[in-house]
Amino acid sequence: MNRPGIHDAASALRTAVVATLLLASSAAGASVLGPIGGAISEAKPIVDARMRFESVDQEPMAKDAEALTLRARLGFETGKAWETALLAEGEFLWPLRSDYNDTLNGKTRYPTVADPESYEINRLQLTNTLLPQTTVTLGRQRINLDDQRFVGNVGWRQNEQTFDSLRIVNKTVTNFTVDVAYVSQVNRVFGKDSPQGRYEGDSYFANLSYQLPIGKLTAFGYLLEFDPIAGAPVAISNTAVRDSSQTYGVRFAGDRPLSKIKLAYAFSYAQQTEYRDNPLNFDNDYFLAELTATYRQYYVGVGTEVLEGNGVKGFTTPLATLHKFQGWADKFLTTPANGIDDRYVNAGFTLKGVGPLDTLSAQASYHQYESERLSLDYGDEINLQVQGKFQRFLGTIKYADYSADRLFTDTTKLWVQLEYVW
Repeated sequence: MNRPGIHDAASALRTAVVATLLLASSAAGASVLGPIGGAISEAKPIVDARMRFESVDQEPMAKDAEALTLRARLGFETGKAWETALLAEGEFLWPLRSDYNDTLNGKTRYPTVADPESYEINRLQLTNTLLPQTTVTLGRQRINLDDQRFVGNVGWRQNEQTFDSLRIVNKTVTNFTVDVAYVSQVNRVFGKDSPQGRYEGDSYFANLSYQLPIGKLTAFGYLLEFDPIAGAPVAISNTAVRDSSQTYGVRFAGDRPLSKIKLAYAFSYAQQTEYRDNPLNFDNDYFLAELTATYRQYYVGVGTEVLEGNGVKGFTTPLATLHKFQGWADKFLTTPANGIDDRYVNAGFTLKGVGPLDTLSAQASYHQYESERLSLDYGDEINLQVQGKFQRFLGTIKYADYSADRLFTDTTKLWVQLEYVW
């Protein structure tokens, strides 16, 4: 008996093959078709594949999770016709070994690995550059703003997060960028078949930045309105509504040479309150300070990140690339009600031309967590990673070890993956 997902994948692959053949045949008649033919003849393929093994040992779960998944993003981007280009990309995620809770398969004895089987349109967008110094993008698209603390594509997960959006980026004034967007739907990492896979509503992003000699100064405002999720359990539906928020803040990031050392710095502050139909009442702040010193191929950095909580709701960043922050074990994807104070140190190096490898890099970090409110100890975490790049291949071995105290439970994770991007 064929599963619907396999049928959908086969249909999508057939569509991709037909589209490729049409592009190839149409290229020959580019001179006849004019601008459209020219755009088709300049089309470039998109091939992005990743094989990953992920294991999770989480107390007190009955079993350890072991997930072997293959993800492929396949598509194309045309050249421009009337200053407009088309990008179309499908995403296909196959679980080759599924001893894990993917949030849909009901394997609740296993820890969660949020990479469910999925076959869907990842990006489908039109990009227009007709107006001077202006880029207008309409459709399902990838959006990464600043360090992705508030808006990002969650690129670490196999199924990335995309946005059904109208986005306008203008650079008319020298060194000044205006980046605004309206978003009607967020396509989350859980996939289209999950009750949590779509957040719908009227959301607005505004990100205004000015490049100074010593760094970039950014002011931002994010108004997130999420509707109740139709057909979802009440708890999940309420989570979406309670993530509706309005956030305003500033960020400054740059670097300066100090003799033989380059010093990079980042500072950010934001204030957040409830928005639209959110039944909660909160007023929480966010603060980040980070310094990194680099000498030749080596670096060391320290930082602190604070997200306030009022005992009911913590500062929320539901559209962030959360894996980049507060440790790779992903224990704090939702900010605790009493907030969190994350103090961390990291170090690493990057070497070029190591044997057959173009680059070889390693990094380590240590996090110490406590609540922002009441100063409760949340535990600590060690993160380790080694990466090697050979031409278009990137291999990664990654490890996270979270030791709990007063919140959550001890968790260790290991990843081994190989990526190819063309």
